[in-house]
Amino acid sequence: MSEPAPIDSYQDTAASPSDPEWFKRAVFYEVLVRSFDDSNGDGIGDLPGLTSRLDYLQWLGVDCLWLPPFYASPMRDGGYDIADYVSVLPEFGTIGDFVEFIDAAHERGIRVIVDFVMNHTSDAHPWFQASRSDPQGPYGEFYMWADDDKGYAGARIIFVDTETSNWTFDPVRKQYFWHRFFSHQPDLNFDNPLVREAILEALKFWLDLGIDGFRLDAVPYLYAREGTNCENLPETHTFLKEVRAEVDRLYPDRVLLCEANQWPQDVVEYLGDGDECHMAFHFPVMPRLFMAVRRESRYPISEIMAQTPKIPDNCQWGIFLRNHDELTLEMVTDEERDYMWAEYAKDPRMKANIGIRRRLAPLLENDRNRLELFTALLLGLPGSPVLYYGDEIGMGDNIWLGDRDAVRSPMQWTPDRNAGFSRATPGKLTLPVIMDPIYGYQVTNVEAQMAAAPSFLHWTRRMIEVRKANPAFGLGTFTDLGGSNPSVLSFLREHVDLTGVEPPDVVLCVNNLSRFPQPVELDLRRFDGYRPVELLGGVEFPPIGELPYLLTVAGHGHFWFRLDPASTTGAGPVGG
Repeated sequence: MSEPAPIDSYQDTAASPSDPEWFKRAVFYEVLVRSFDDSNGDGIGDLPGLTSRLDYLQWLGVDCLWLPPFYASPMRDGGYDIADYVSVLPEFGTIGDFVEFIDAAHERGIRVIVDFVMNHTSDAHPWFQASRSDPQGPYGEFYMWADDDKGYAGARIIFVDTETSNWTFDPVRKQYFWHRFFSHQPDLNFDNPLVREAILEALKFWLDLGIDGFRLDAVPYLYAREGTNCENLPETHTFLKEVRAEVDRLYPDRVLLCEANQWPQDVVEYLGDGDECHMAFHFPVMPRLFMAVRRESRYPISEIMAQTPKIPDNCQWGIFLRNHDELTLEMVTDEERDYMWAEYAKDPRMKANIGIRRRLAPLLENDRNRLELFTALLLGLPGSPVLYYGDEIGMGDNIWLGDRDAVRSPMQWTPDRNAGFSRATPGKLTLPVIMDPIYGYQVTNVEAQMAAAPSFLHWTRRMIEVRKANPAFGLGTFTDLGGSNPSVLSFLREHVDLTGVEPPDVVLCVNNLSRFPQPVELDLRRFDGYRPVELLGGVEFPPIGELPYLLTVAGHGHFWFRLDPASTTGAGPVGG
């Protein structure tokens, strides 16, 4: 691995005054460097191209960008097969381009977190090449080797479509190496203190360049022990506490986001006592949103929220509708998985591993009402929302592409050639642009939606603006109200400013999961005398009394109300 040049430690900028809870209020946006904007016409998105689009992301209201891997890599797994932790894939740019991007983002008040694949490397990484060719050398024990493939029999195979074992024979070393993912991604040996030290040094390299944190990929699998399923082991938590302590000591206000596709009671362990990761993705919520709307019943959502344990006060969930991977169905029952496949993946090409490789708009059949409902749930439920690039304009997918590239096609900026993504000959593009009659770039693009005030893009921007104006969404408690109608999911988000500077913020969210208009009666007696103010338009609804509060909600409709004491009503729409 190349030795990084010394970098001056990152200093606070306008984007990062001391604000240890910034991530709780933030709206995140996942953007693939290779698919966002190509600045040099080679057909591949790059860091200068991403930098040129920061004004758009600032306009949208994004607080923090999440970049999947952009490191040196053979790109056999979308960059998650890293060949050098401290260099940039040349097609994406240079370290200098990355620093310019970070500085430009911070100037606009946008933070940046990056993916860090801690569990494994590419088999092209110099560490692995040295380990296989020189077993007695300094890298000989950087990976997990064995003379046979019988060990750790209790560990499940994650990529069941492509792998038949977690062991692969290496003809050079003439031993088997352990891998939880693809066979070209050998797992690092975290029992080796040199591995732990090397990983910490790589993390510090990027923190010194000014990033605001990491999404730690695949952390449940760092250690393996006989007689276990080799997931969520105590040794993993011990190491994460070491990482957190070092980050807190040297890099305050940075965030560690844990990617652990596990049940909530297991995931919450990765937050520790507030001394491991700051955030964790709440994977089981996502498929249940789709299940609840298809069944027109709030129970799938209500039940998983009721099973979600309390987390430390200095931590936060991350929630999402879609991302660069398949819509994972690991955290559902076999019956629920079959149901989801039957409803949302009618073509076998839409399936991948144990999931569905589709974008949000095609999953919802491009239904504007459902797109708005799902986005309102994303922005309203507890946790920091993560938008996936292109979903704000309703981009489509291409199920004819291999692996998970179906949902990674170029961003659609304009109706011009290559969707405004690149000046290259179309055949040179990293992936083809979407060209079908519904989601094609000639119809679905940023330029067209910027010009149309009623567009989904403008609506999404408005919802983000409203969310930011109400601290209850990012910082508040969650109370499921139940209600008289099982097709309607209603909940309260409440935040009290302990300093007393800001008044209490109480938001009522009402979501109709049915296609048809639905009435609902809500028990709001403790807010007797309060008046609901609809947040998008500032319209006052009738005051709350001692009787159940009756609302009628349009099919796949939703309401966001701020509950104001009678003496404070009359305010106009937020940001209006």
